[in-house]
Amino acid sequence: MYLFLEQAMNGLQYSALLFLLSAGLTLIFGIMNVVNLAHGSFYMVGAFCAASAVAITGSFTVAILASIVGAGVYGLIVERLIISRLYHRDHLDQVLATLGVIFFTNALVTLVFGRSPPFVAIPPLLSGAVQIAPGFNYPIMRLAFIGAGVLVAVGLWLLISRTRVGMLVRAGADDAEIVDALGVNIRRLFMLVFTLGALLCGFAGVMAAPLLAVEIGMGEKVLITTFVVIVVGGVGSVRGALLGSVLVGMTDSFGRAYIPIWMSQLLPPEYSSSVSSSLVSASIYILMAVVLLVKPRGLIPAQR
Repeated sequence: MYLFLEQAMNGLQYSALLFLLSAGLTLIFGIMNVVNLAHGSFYMVGAFCAASAVAITGSFTVAILASIVGAGVYGLIVERLIISRLYHRDHLDQVLATLGVIFFTNALVTLVFGRSPPFVAIPPLLSGAVQIAPGFNYPIMRLAFIGAGVLVAVGLWLLISRTRVGMLVRAGADDAEIVDALGVNIRRLFMLVFTLGALLCGFAGVMAAPLLAVEIGMGEKVLITTFVVIVVGGVGSVRGALLGSVLVGMTDSFGRAYIPIWMSQLLPPEYSSSVSSSLVSASIYILMAVVLLVKPRGLIPAQR
């Protein structure tokens, strides 16, 4: 039971990270029709800004502000200088250009922050563990990560469903040319959506910094999983991104815990280790394949 509870909570924490990354990416892909491989770079920039802010000030609150502002400003610069020129180009041009942004960002972060950023300790307010079941304690920092993901999900739902900006975003996803013809500055709307995605990446970076290694190229490691999330949930749908994040996060977490146990019971010891490691790595892709067989547009695709 304790193993199940621990993996369920770990899955929720991983789901929160994936949602913060996939929510902005699904909007960029679904509304702007831009394949942005550099999305994970904003996550890395946010983590490095947070690490430097903690080293200088010792305040995790300042680190949150530094990561959000740093990732947001860098995302705005990238959108104005590069992405805005790719809106009417084909996906191959977008892939090549954003791949170049990845290499440039890695070099820029290395130049500015160095290859070995300061260690980000868990803030005192979020250190320790809390009992969530008899005999089962769980780290407060991971619970805070889950809570942050829930708050962001609610905030995005209110923004997209209950505000004029959200109305324009939904309209732009349906038909950007008509929205532009009605007098809305569609380029400014695209800039807002792209910057919002970068801000969410920056927030994900500062929340992950005390739990994961802050290193050059950390964004590329999670980027493929983020694309899996938006394919499973449905391109252009924030609700789909939320559902996809939970499914992928839970599949990964429970797969890492239970697949080795099952394989050790089914196969001889000389085969179980290699087979289980392969299945663990492939579990989320198997999930994606099953979903695409049943729902080719994802579980909750954006309504057109």
